[in-house]
This record gives sequence, C-alpha cells and structure tokens, in this order.
Amino acid sequence: MTTHRPGPEPGTEPSRARGRPAAPAGSGTVPLTVIVGEEELLVERAIGAALPVEAPDADRAPWGGADVHEVSGAELSAGELVMLTAPSLLGGECVVIVRAAQDASSAVAAELGALAAAMPEQVALIITHAGGAKGKTLLTALLKAGARRIDCPSVRRFGERMDFLRAELARSGRKADDGGLRALTDAVGTDLRDLAAACDQLAADTTGVITAQTVALYWRGRAEATGFSVADRALEGNLGDALAQLRWALAIGTAPVLITSALARGIRTLGQVGTSRGKGADALAAELGVPAWKIDKIRQQLRGWSSAGLARAHSAVAQADADVKGEGASAGYALERAVRVIVESRSAEV
Repeated sequence: MTTHRPGPEPGTEPSRARGRPAAPAGSGTVPLTVIVGEEELLVERAIGAALPVEAPDADRAPWGGADVHEVSGAELSAGELVMLTAPSLLGGECVVIVRAAQDASSAVAAELGALAAAMPEQVALIITHAGGAKGKTLLTALLKAGARRIDCPSVRRFGERMDFLRAELARSGRKADDGGLRALTDAVGTDLRDLAAACDQLAADTTGVITAQTVALYWRGRAEATGFSVADRALEGNLGDALAQLRWALAIGTAPVLITSALARGIRTLGQVGTSRGKGADALAAELGVPAWKIDKIRQQLRGWSSAGLARAHSAVAQADADVKGEGASAGYALERAVRVIVESRSAEV
C-alpha cells in the first residue's frame, strides 16, 4: 500500500528536518539517498531534509512541484516500483520514499538495487534501512550505486542524550549546564521527540543559561514527580514520599504505564548493579548506559535488598503493569499496591 503526498502548493514551504540547512536554490535534490538507523525522530528529519526544496525560480529548481509517494518495504510488491516511477501523462518529477527497506522481499530488493544503479531522470529515491544484518545485501548495493548515506544511530546512553540536548539547544543559540540537562531528562523522559519539543519550549520561553531551577520552575513540579522519582523513593524504602510522589505524578498527567516502566527499570538496575560489585562506577555506568554518579546512588539504594526481595518486588510491578494496561479496575490503586509491596520487600525476610 502506498501513500501519495502531493507536491507543495505554490507559496508554501516544504517539510525540512529541523536543524538542517535547506538545499540551495537551484540545487535540485539528490536522486538517491539511503537513511540508515532506527532512531525515529532522526530518520524523520533526514527524510524531510532529503525531500525536494522549492526555490523561487522554478526553471532552476525542477523538483519544487514533485509528487511524493511513500511505501513500506514489506508492503511493496514486485513490479510496483515501475508504476511509481513511471513518467506521468502530464509530465513532472516524482520522489519515492521506501521505508524499512530491510523488510522488502528478495524480488523487491533486487528491483530497488536495479533502480538505484540506473536512476531514471526526474525521479528521486529515498530509502530507510534499519542498518542491521537483515537486508544488508540491499544496503550494500545501494551504497555501491552511489547513494548518499545519512546515519541516524540510536540514542540510548546517558552521554548521548546529553549531547543531543546540547545540540538541540545550540540550534536556538541556547545553553544549559549539566544540572539543567539532567533535570530535563528527569522531567521529560528519554524519548527524543519529547526532549526536542522541551528544548524548543525552553528556548522560546526562557532566557539565560538553562539550569535545574529553570526546568523545575518551567514544569512546575513535573521534574520532581516522575516515574523515576517514585521508583527512587520506593526503592529507598521511603513509603510516605513514594506515595506522595506517585499521587502528584498521576495528578499532573503522568501515564501509569510510564510509572510501572520506571519501577521495573529501577528494580532491574538494582539487580544488575548488585551482581557487579567488583566493577568500578565508570565501567559499570558505561555498560548500563547511566551516568557514573547514578551508580553510587544505586549502590546506596541496594542496602537492605536481597535477591528474594527484588524478585518479590519485580512480581508486584509485573502485576501492576498488567493492571494499568486494562486488567485492573483502578490504575492508581494498582500502582499504590505495587509501591507498598516494593517498600515491604526491601527489608522483609522472604
């Protein structure tokens, strides 16, 4: 199944990847682009940057009014590429976007490789590929055909997210100190779309260097009441604070499933740190994808925990997760029960 995007209307601006410079007027577009990686936000930006850019002088920018067709690699049928790239009766150019090309059948992969090796005039091809072993032959063929490659690697480690935030703010001419960056991830989470939107908001609505205090004031308590703060208080055995943080997090609209996810991650990280007592904080932080200062905090939380207690706490969170996803009558009650069991499991002899 294909999705057709009509070309931009006269006087409108086409989609562009935020933070990437537009192609110069008259430069046209690159006929063959392959975008490698699975980081959704970065892939979308790369697609936007690769799409045709309309220029004031239509004679110099033949791609301004191009039609854009989108199709999934898994859904693309053999022979369909020929129809998508065939010249229109009315003339004009077209752009074909093939997403997740690694899922294409062998016949379609062969067609993509052949098309890339002999690109028709007035046709541009933008292909996204996860970059793993699946479909590697196709990726190699595309690059051999001269495709421009844009890498969109996953942003998973703490340091990588910090670099992402710094780059996002720098695009708006803004800076944040380390405390502000940590507070931003605590308040918003790890999703790149959410983090990018938060950077835009802070850049537009605040002045000066962004600090932890800036973030706390802007989100009016959200930074102090996330799933991770609930998990921290529960794992430390502080029932009163954990319940208070939980109720506040729910009151400001934090999704219950995000809280169960934070609880599960906290318990899992405790177990990982607990079984790696001989490793230094820096080495363990790199392995787990968390900052080194957090390893010391987790080791303090480990006091009072046994393997049996962690197993019991994990079971309670698994039950809460099922309840908040529809099996229970009240998500709030399910989460409170899980928090109580976690706190009890920390020091209980089970």
